[in-house]
Amino acid sequence: MEFSSGGGGGGSSGGDHHDASDRRKKRYHRHTAHQIQRLESMFKECAHPDEKTRNQLSRELGLHPRQIKFWFQNRRTQMKAQHERSDNCTLRADNDRIRCENIAMREALRNVICPSCGGPPVTEDSYFDEQKLRMENAQLKEELDRVSSIAAKYIGRPISQLPPVQPIHVSSLDLSMASFGGHGIACPSLDLDLLPNLAYPPMISISDVDKSLMADVAARAMDELIRLLQSNEPLWIKSAADGRELLNLESYERLFPRPNTHLKNPSIRTEASRDSGVVFMNDLALVDMFVDENKWMELFPAIVSRARTIEVISSGMLGSHSGTLQLMYGELQVLSALVPTRKLYFLRFVQQIEAGSWAIVDISYDVPNQDNQFSSSSCKAHRLPSGCLIQEMPNGYSKVTWVEHWEVEDKAAIHRLYRDLIHSGLAFGAERWLANLQRMCERIACLMVAANSNRQLGAIPSPEGTRSMMKLAQRMVNNFCASINPSTGQHLTTLLGSNELEVRATLHRSVDPGQPNRMVLSAASTIWLPVSPQNVFNFFRDERTRPQWDVLSNQNPVQEVAHIANGSHPGNCISVLRALNTSQNNMLILQESCLDSSGCCLVVYCPVDLPSINVAMSGEDTCFIPLQPSGFTISPDGGSRPDHFQIGGGDGASTSSKSSSSSSGSLVTVMFQILVSNSPTARISPETVNTVNNLIGNTVHQIKAAMNSSSS
Repeated sequence: MEFSSGGGGGGSSGGDHHDASDRRKKRYHRHTAHQIQRLESMFKECAHPDEKTRNQLSRELGLHPRQIKFWFQNRRTQMKAQHERSDNCTLRADNDRIRCENIAMREALRNVICPSCGGPPVTEDSYFDEQKLRMENAQLKEELDRVSSIAAKYIGRPISQLPPVQPIHVSSLDLSMASFGGHGIACPSLDLDLLPNLAYPPMISISDVDKSLMADVAARAMDELIRLLQSNEPLWIKSAADGRELLNLESYERLFPRPNTHLKNPSIRTEASRDSGVVFMNDLALVDMFVDENKWMELFPAIVSRARTIEVISSGMLGSHSGTLQLMYGELQVLSALVPTRKLYFLRFVQQIEAGSWAIVDISYDVPNQDNQFSSSSCKAHRLPSGCLIQEMPNGYSKVTWVEHWEVEDKAAIHRLYRDLIHSGLAFGAERWLANLQRMCERIACLMVAANSNRQLGAIPSPEGTRSMMKLAQRMVNNFCASINPSTGQHLTTLLGSNELEVRATLHRSVDPGQPNRMVLSAASTIWLPVSPQNVFNFFRDERTRPQWDVLSNQNPVQEVAHIANGSHPGNCISVLRALNTSQNNMLILQESCLDSSGCCLVVYCPVDLPSINVAMSGEDTCFIPLQPSGFTISPDGGSRPDHFQIGGGDGASTSSKSSSSSSGSLVTVMFQILVSNSPTARISPETVNTVNNLIGNTVHQIKAAMNSSSS
């Protein structure tokens, strides 16, 4: 759009008086289409017309000569800017192309192999690389000397006099033994150095506008959660089959209308439940554990496999967590390799409702440019306002009311064994969260009592030793839960027989602080047993029946030499077992068994050498003790509500008084961890995979035989 200054079409008068009048009035006129067309055609012929040409155009178009001059000046400036923008785009494209070529050449140089020796080629920086390695070796040697001196102080003699500790693995088994139930389909050898080393999600840059939007989303989610927590019928209805509180979707949609709701998609299903109970922890301590990502993972080791605080949007009021808003990343799991984890970014908002009453809400949040991280997942889960209300009670207890609300889209079919459990909403429902919370709070209370108690427990000489043993067992359980379905590493699948047994294996680097940078193969298989979870749990935790399923002990009996109760139920305990009639007198078995009111159970064990057990029992630091746990997870099959285990009693009763019916069966996951190699560049052989198949196959065979015998 072009504008001209001056006296419109009266350019023939052209006097000084007329120019002064034009400047004083500052009148502007739009060029006509004919004028612009004529000027454009002249510009194509000559971009710098002389005075004679400008005067001729002035008479022809009825414009002042100075208007003609200004128009050509503006047009040249415009063309120059267009050319500069075009050149910038071209240069930017060339720069991106050169950068990509540079990255490709760097990768090619990094992976090139010398044809004569098969190693990396010698570069100009080889001298500096060698010096860097020498410095790193010196630092590692100093670290080794320091750790050796600490270990010598704990054990009482120099580390060089100790017998070598054998790594805990099953490679000593007969690799040529026939596979159970048919032939094992072994995968080819794998280069462990090529395994992906996936880190936590990257930190995200959040602007002030994003923070304001997050605060608004969190505030609306908090309002919805409080209404869900405080409302009853018709918003919540009790199931006639098992007495669970389920959300009435029609009432919910009327109360919380959403124009762009996901519910319009027929492939998306809804999971919504509510439960309440009493936990043995005060309200302030609970809120503190929810705000800290590491404490939150320790509070729910069977559900939260990974967690990270991406950004603290608001740190809350001074001296209080009220008002705290965090953007977090989490991976939630069922303890089976057959169920995919639910990965999500979410906002966590903490608000104090009144004195001694806190509300914590979680809601999924779509982080820009992070959608591709979940594209390969077989389950897309969106968490609607969910969380809990924590209310202070006397004697250090708290009443917790929990709400879970999910919209889930299964991109792949749910495994047949877990179809009922997932569709019933029990797998990620409020009952499971609350039951886990009750069990862990009771365990933490037992840990605090053990630290202040003078009572000896078996072979443990002091309260400090009891506390140290409980911490070691908790690290073992956390390692076990994190290894069943890890998000890092390479997933393998091997089959035994024809649809008889499916083994899921994951190859990953160990994250246990006692054994850094080691390659571990975690192999798991899930079976269904027509036995209640309580009976299966009793079978695994009883040392008298251990020879019936422990193939690594060669059916040798075991004896309990130490026992620590970590809950009011006798099944919640930590044991130190010694195998009888065996030549390995230097090895003991550390085992923790636990169950909660939802019917989920764990039996986790790990061989530990005698000097390490002595260090733990003496109350010393156990962070350097390597752990490679194996064990079992047990859960109801979802066919009906499991019997509530009466855990706790008196004021600390932790179960809800719902009507229940007997469960039709149990889902049992068997998991073994095998140390593949200390070297990150080693290769896994087909014999190792066959060993895993044989180990799990024979274990499952003995479990089924024992369960069928006991049930009949």
